[in-house]
Amino acid sequence: MKKDAKYYRFTLMALFAAITLIMGLTPLGYIPLPFIKLTILHIPVILGSVLLGPGYGAGLGVLFGLTSLLNNTMAPALTSFTFSPFVPLPGTTQGTPVALLVCFLPRILVGVFPYFVYQWLQKRLKGRRKTTAALAVSGVAGSLTNTLLVMGLIGFLFRDAYAAAKGIAPDAVTEILLGIVGFNGGIEAVAAGVLTAALGIVLQRLVQPDRDRTV
Repeated sequence: MKKDAKYYRFTLMALFAAITLIMGLTPLGYIPLPFIKLTILHIPVILGSVLLGPGYGAGLGVLFGLTSLLNNTMAPALTSFTFSPFVPLPGTTQGTPVALLVCFLPRILVGVFPYFVYQWLQKRLKGRRKTTAALAVSGVAGSLTNTLLVMGLIGFLFRDAYAAAKGIAPDAVTEILLGIVGFNGGIEAVAAGVLTAALGIVLQRLVQPDRDRTV
């Protein structure tokens, strides 16, 4: 049975990796908005973290970051310099490798943090729906990890460049980024919570088909 469980885990990892690449390299994973691309690509990364563990989740997070790097390099938007070192900063002819930190670090942590949130909640919640609740909260936590870290790093590392790209005062950047966190981040978090709970319950049976669980 352990061999079967290992087979299921590798199969599910391959499935999540394929979904991540397909969503990341097509319009399915990103919805363009005025200030940033609203993403639902974090959802398979969150599911991979919760169901397969932080190691698998981090690997999926690397794929998430890679698709972001490719998208922002091949089809750059106004602020793509914050995600790709190959896109010049405003008023310059070259980018900065610091962009790789924004591109990859939050996405890797999206594949790590939800696992520990889920495990912690599973030990503390009680009731018939504890697993569903733990999955939903883990999805929200993973989504907010992505949004807060990406926006925070942009504000910290690229405030002046971001302001120049948008044609605004540097002092206004924080307010704009907080607006993105509140609006975009809220929508993404709700979607991630619902989808992580709904899909996670079903997918758990593939990872541990012989285990009874309270949903």
